[in-house]
Amino acid sequence: MFNKLKFSLCYFYRSLIIKSIVITFILFSSCNQATKMQSLTTHAFRLKPGQFLKEEIQKYVVANKIQAGWMSTCVGSLTQYNLRFANQQANEKGTGYFEIVSLTGTVSVNGSHLHLAISDSTGKTIGGHLVDSNIIYTTAEIVILTSNGFQFTREKDGTTPWEELQVKQAN
Repeated sequence: MFNKLKFSLCYFYRSLIIKSIVITFILFSSCNQATKMQSLTTHAFRLKPGQFLKEEIQKYVVANKIQAGWMSTCVGSLTQYNLRFANQQANEKGTGYFEIVSLTGTVSVNGSHLHLAISDSTGKTIGGHLVDSNIIYTTAEIVILTSNGFQFTREKDGTTPWEELQVKQAN
């Protein structure tokens, strides 16, 4: 049983590392915008019990004037989650004790788009679009990477009914 769990955890963490590499590659290699001599900055901070996950991330983004950033990692726990699942209009809320197993997405003063995956005490994992009112239980250790070569905005572009990511060269 332990070997199965150990294998599952190794597989899980390996997939997270691969996901980070793929996201970085997509952001800097395959988008329509390319920039020379860009610099990357690492922002690391911790949220404490009772704070709101999405709201505090956005406050940090605004306070640090982040124009083009993405989640590198986030680990921690929640006592309340609030997610919007795929193709649903309403949010789903729950209370209890949940581990943050993944937080991914783009952040900018011009709008952020984040997805959260959490697991309960049995290991059941759910995920969806991060909305307001996700309450930190013990901690949320967050690392955001930023680039000075891009500016992220969110605009309706006619491909979907939503405001989608637009990647522009930084001035």
